[in-house]
Amino acid sequence: MEPAPESDQSARRTWRRIRKGAYYLTGFAVGVPLLAFWIAYLLLDVRSPQDVLASLGKTVTLKYADGSELLRVVPPGGDRRFVPFDQIPQKLRDAIVATEDPTFWANSGFDPTGIGRAFLTGVGGGSGITQQYIKKSTGDEDSTLCRKMQELVLATKITQQQSKEQIFESYANIISFGRNTFGPAAAMNAFFGRPLDNSITWSEAAFLAGMIQSPSVHDPAVSGDEHAAKRWRYVRDKLVERGYVKNADGMAYPGAEIKPPAETRVSLSYDQYHLKQRVIAELETAGFSLSRLQQGNLTVQTTLDPGLQAGAHAALSDRLKGEPAEFRGALVAVDPTNGAVRAYDGGNNGVRDYAATGHALGSAFYPFTAAAGLKNGMSLNGKVAAPREIQYLGEKFDYPPKCPQPCTLRSALASGADTPFISVSKKIGVDEVSAAARAAGIPDEVDGTPTMREQDGVTIGSGIVVGRYPMRPLDVAGAYATYAANGMHAAVHLVDKVLDRSGKVVWQHENQPVSAVPETVAQDVTSALRTRLPDGRPAALRTGEFERGNSRDNQDTWAVGYTPQLATAVWLGSDDDRRLIDAEGKKVTGSSVPADVWRSFTARR
Repeated sequence: MEPAPESDQSARRTWRRIRKGAYYLTGFAVGVPLLAFWIAYLLLDVRSPQDVLASLGKTVTLKYADGSELLRVVPPGGDRRFVPFDQIPQKLRDAIVATEDPTFWANSGFDPTGIGRAFLTGVGGGSGITQQYIKKSTGDEDSTLCRKMQELVLATKITQQQSKEQIFESYANIISFGRNTFGPAAAMNAFFGRPLDNSITWSEAAFLAGMIQSPSVHDPAVSGDEHAAKRWRYVRDKLVERGYVKNADGMAYPGAEIKPPAETRVSLSYDQYHLKQRVIAELETAGFSLSRLQQGNLTVQTTLDPGLQAGAHAALSDRLKGEPAEFRGALVAVDPTNGAVRAYDGGNNGVRDYAATGHALGSAFYPFTAAAGLKNGMSLNGKVAAPREIQYLGEKFDYPPKCPQPCTLRSALASGADTPFISVSKKIGVDEVSAAARAAGIPDEVDGTPTMREQDGVTIGSGIVVGRYPMRPLDVAGAYATYAANGMHAAVHLVDKVLDRSGKVVWQHENQPVSAVPETVAQDVTSALRTRLPDGRPAALRTGEFERGNSRDNQDTWAVGYTPQLATAVWLGSDDDRRLIDAEGKKVTGSSVPADVWRSFTARR
């Protein structure tokens, strides 16, 4: 055989080199990415979904005592309420999977089509549920090939570390559905105005699932019903195409059911804001800061009664309707048996909470003075000096005589006289008067400032004998509640318990009533304040006023009283301590507007 021509041998050598180079290039093209993948797999760490969700501020729900919703404290990032996997309705799960990642339950955490598109175009796209979760949890949503590869590695890794149910749960709770909501519970409320449960229809589920792709675009409030219906039909067709819905004839675009944003937006009225602030302040003393509540996805159950809370608002707003716009009011009602606040209205006139702001108690302080006298050996029917003028602690007091002669503690309380209580204070000393108020429940300090003291924070001055020192309606209601409970005092509180997302109690208010006032003294105070409600039930009531400057006009007026079931303090005043003149030009006293509010509210219980 003749040897092959030199040219043929050269061609074969060339092709061998080409093939060898191709093998090297192929090996490089395949091996390097694989090597890079495994290096990245070893080096990159994916946070567990539980850690990611725990770090996010979630909406804190405050509930009434009966478990119904009172209000929601939404973090700045949006309304986010965690929903466990088994509480996400099956219809919504199916709609999300059908639309966002039809192979989710079987795939390895990524969509090969999306990865291929990223290689070819250099931009992202086609991410499935697991990849979307990685994007949202890392906060890296750049449309780059590098980011896509990192996303692929992390999606694969988390799929090996977490169950599909855990991944879906985390995904559903971290994504936005629009209208500043995150998670299906917040979305259901924002669009349909009701809680997320198994009553959700296929039509509603299709709408919510359709929002995920572009929440700011698919909202009918933004782009109109025509656009939203088109997106909804797309999801409906995917549900049918992928076998989740056999017949879509019963489905219809739920446009008529979708609420306007203003109707479901989480916004607090001023009186709700006051409640939120009081609850948060109370919980902080128990070790539950707002951030702890938000990150722990905790629920707060308050002591408030929904009927009484509504009644307090109605009693105040109805009575103040038509009165001067400068009038301000507050109402607090406390359960005497345990100190639980059943109603709290700090006004709806701005951020100032009038129920937690100190106001001069005036003559409504006198039951504490009477209690001090009774504890120190005086009796309700014993004579008490009632001069027109009296000097004490360097101050001269001049009040018109009101107490019928002979004046007693009982008749002094009934007549609204002032100087008899100055006489009692002068006889037993202001320390005893202060101690009686403290025993009933007036705190030593509020927000670090001593109560019932002069500006030096130490001296008990003449102001105590006429109720000049400011007191909060919240504290006054709690102190009168001690007399309603025959001398047993329970700390006033707004929070009953804190629950985790499974409903387990993680903290509960513990409050053992203690004997604070001798029973006979408390019963005598009740006897002297005896009155009757419009329905004939017995009650105790003390009205009072504090005068403005040296005038005889009032700047603070009160009605404070109780039944065995409820102790209620009502305050009426203004922002600038002006003289209180009602719409008819009459001087406001405790027995007028405040007493009207008190009776209207108390008759409801």
